[in-house]
Amino acid sequence: MKINKYKVLGVMSGTSLDGVDIALVQFSKESNWDFQILMAETIPYSPEWKKKLNDGLKSTYQELEQLDEDYTGYLATIISVFIKKHKVEELDAVCSHGHTIKHEPENGFTLQIGNLPQLAQLIGTTVICDFRVQDVALEGQGAPLVPVGDELLFSEYNYCLNLGGFANISTKQEGERIAYDICAVNTVLNYYAEKLGFEFDKGGEIARSGSLNQELLHQLEQLPFYSQTPPKSLGIEWVNKNVIPILKNYEENIPSILHTYCHHCASEIAKNIENNVDAKMLVTGGGVFNTFLMELIQQKMETKIHIPSSETINFKEAVIFGFLGVLKLREEINVLSSVTGATHDHCAGLVFEP
Repeated sequence: MKINKYKVLGVMSGTSLDGVDIALVQFSKESNWDFQILMAETIPYSPEWKKKLNDGLKSTYQELEQLDEDYTGYLATIISVFIKKHKVEELDAVCSHGHTIKHEPENGFTLQIGNLPQLAQLIGTTVICDFRVQDVALEGQGAPLVPVGDELLFSEYNYCLNLGGFANISTKQEGERIAYDICAVNTVLNYYAEKLGFEFDKGGEIARSGSLNQELLHQLEQLPFYSQTPPKSLGIEWVNKNVIPILKNYEENIPSILHTYCHHCASEIAKNIENNVDAKMLVTGGGVFNTFLMELIQQKMETKIHIPSSETINFKEAVIFGFLGVLKLREEINVLSSVTGATHDHCAGLVFEP
């Protein structure tokens, strides 16, 4: 008989390199799944770790092996500190996404570092991790994986939009869950905010101070990715190859790059949402705090935007990776082929015991 209550840590690191999100979550199931965030925290990356993770894109295979070991040790340390600091007891598992260094599903390859077996040994707790690799082996994109959580934890919304390093959308069409990446968001906005000496554009105020560059906007709209049909997903490699080279031609006016890019994101997001005054869209991720971007998104649609608590905004992905781990413990489907394009639904993740 399956138990119906679980206490897990969900651990998530995104491409925007804000830091590692750790959420202590209680999941319970009666007729439907429910969850409660008991404690959550973001551990920011040091400048040294940001550089290491950025440089990982260009690393050799041997360098990546070493980075994987180092990052696994780093995760073990911050997870152990979190457990001790918050006096966490009776954990069923630590469920970790790791950090995506390479994501090339078109080449049958994805790599999330920090998912080595020694993670379980170092923290002394069952670890469930490496959720993407199995899906790519099944001819899927390996992403997005969050929509199974949208399906089972946030089903009251017509759309779930995440504004993180990338914007991704999750919805139901003809009774089937679909989800995909729309465009890059904070990977680009933070990149240019940092050029001005800021970690990010607080409230989108720098972007607001810029002006709309129609020529730049038109160039961005022509990117071939936008005309592809789902399933589709993006990685930082795509940004570096396709987006940054366009923006580099306009770097004499960074506020206007940010202003124009926010308009671009809002337009691409609106194109992917049926304009329905009765529909509800949950929006989470760090981009929610970019007031300028959120205003632009709302201006372009009648669909009602629902912004949840700050805990859900910041930690929804960590919560759902915790949930993926719970489904793995129960040997239940946690990856949807309708989302990733894999040959079939499946139960992904590796389980390591201490």
